[in-house]
Amino acid sequence: MIIDQQEFNVNGLTYSIRSADEKDAGAMSSLRVQMDGETENMDREQGEGVIDSAGFEEIIRLDTVKQRNLFLVAIVKGEIVGYSRCEGVDLKRFSHKVEFGVCIAREFWGYGIGKKLLETSMNWADTNGIEKMTLTVLGTNDKAMELYKRMGFEIEGTLKKDRRHADGQYYDTVVMGRFKS
Repeated sequence: MIIDQQEFNVNGLTYSIRSADEKDAGAMSSLRVQMDGETENMDREQGEGVIDSAGFEEIIRLDTVKQRNLFLVAIVKGEIVGYSRCEGVDLKRFSHKVEFGVCIAREFWGYGIGKKLLETSMNWADTNGIEKMTLTVLGTNDKAMELYKRMGFEIEGTLKKDRRHADGQYYDTVVMGRFKS
């Protein structure tokens, strides 16, 4: 799906959100590696699961034509600083839902970019026949979980000791969902 560009100004920062375009692929590839190294909240460590430009081009191309997928980017001064993605599946039993994921470069945390990407995705889902959005979040990421709860998500379960980080410790993954109101 395609979402037209929208502009926002929060705490003196002007940014825009729009659907990803294949020309964004190179920047997306670099940004993803950068963000994986900035926080423990991501599924990957820096350098793992790298998606190159061609890989992002293909994902963006498919997400543009699939009715149950949405790939958004957040842009500050012409540079991509974050993105979100909703991905549905073609199986009839799961066609009512999409999985949401979001990441923002650390330098741009606190400007509401992630919240705005989520709101835009929720609006898209609600107007396109999506009945449920799901996501997973690191069990220690209280700030994200509180945001998701304020946005109507509820905890559906916890995957105990689901991941082991570089510190050797195990961490839980929290599964959250939101039904169309």
